[in-house]
Amino acid sequence: MQEGVLDAASQDGVIAHLKTLGLIPIRAAEVSTQGAIRGTAQGAAPGTTSASAGGSGKSAVLSLFSSQNVGQAELAIVTRELATLLKAGLPLDRSLEILINLAERARMRELLMAIRNEVRGGSSLSKALDQHRNVFTRFYVNMVKAGEAGGSLGGVLLRLADYMERAKELRDTVVSALIYPLFLLGGALVSICLILLVVVPQFKQIFLQSGAAISTATAALFSVSFFLRDSWQILIAVALGTVWLLSRSFQQPASKARWDRRMLGWGIIGKLIGRIEMARFARSLATLLENGVPLLSSMFILKETINNAVFRDALEFVARELKEGRGFAKPMLETNVFPKLAVQMISVGEETGKLSEMLYQVADVYDREVALLIKRALALLQPVLIIFLAGFIAGIMFLLLDPMLGMMDIKF
Repeated sequence: MQEGVLDAASQDGVIAHLKTLGLIPIRAAEVSTQGAIRGTAQGAAPGTTSASAGGSGKSAVLSLFSSQNVGQAELAIVTRELATLLKAGLPLDRSLEILINLAERARMRELLMAIRNEVRGGSSLSKALDQHRNVFTRFYVNMVKAGEAGGSLGGVLLRLADYMERAKELRDTVVSALIYPLFLLGGALVSICLILLVVVPQFKQIFLQSGAAISTATAALFSVSFFLRDSWQILIAVALGTVWLLSRSFQQPASKARWDRRMLGWGIIGKLIGRIEMARFARSLATLLENGVPLLSSMFILKETINNAVFRDALEFVARELKEGRGFAKPMLETNVFPKLAVQMISVGEETGKLSEMLYQVADVYDREVALLIKRALALLQPVLIIFLAGFIAGIMFLLLDPMLGMMDIKF
């Protein structure tokens, strides 16, 4: 019994197509408003285990999957499970069948079913994965392709799972470190808004009724308070417009390159971004080299995994120089983008023929540096936020107390 998705004008069209494939249709039901029909069929002869849906069917299946539906954490777990099954000696299609039965989420189950059907139809695993670019990156597909070429798919998948888990750990470290500062910043903003929108207007009424003299600074404070209270819709519209303009700006390559270059110069933030990119690059390159992917091919593959435009441009320069025979470490040093310590370690690995091992060490070094920089940033950010909030509230209290003390002829 097989189930699949076909793109057709009607149920009759699906049934007719299944018959041309030598299958016996059992049922067909519409699963989306785009006309995709889910069909169930039985093989017409023993050994028939799958049916090809054709190009249009693949496009219908592809539309179901995106990075939002199948997360990288879930993908890492499935990768490790598949590697374990293959290392135990099970065939690929049987391993995929077991993972389909174990999948908890419908999206992952449908993805594995699509891959299994393509594999049973004669496609290699790497080609089957390449049909789902919204889920599997070029890096992932090329790793699998290298494992297939070397006859060690199970081992490659294990190393790929390790890589994905380490990348997730680095990402989780950064996210976890940002939770408390963001919470503190949010609390500070809420406190400031409550003071300006609720507390300050009450004092203005008191001063007007008592006839107290109001200084220019205090009057400006009242103006800001009433503007925020009466025109908050304008401020929200301006904020949303600014976010939209920034997002559009980041979509333009030239503008994104300027922002990325600017952020690298932002002190500890720039160092943190540079260390994160370096750790990701080193670990990715080491994983590719360890699994038999040539260095030059690895460079072009990794170009798609680098987020920062400055690092990506530097990587393109290194790849061009490497293609001309100038080596790897020397062009990296000429870019003035990659950390000198990393370049020196890579140079040693290049000279000793242990480049992948040295790249793993570089990744470990900068993973530790990222953790250390995050701790330093938090140690600096927390007192800065507290001092800012305390100074802001103290300034407001001074402006509000000045007219009150003036009514009692008390001067600061």
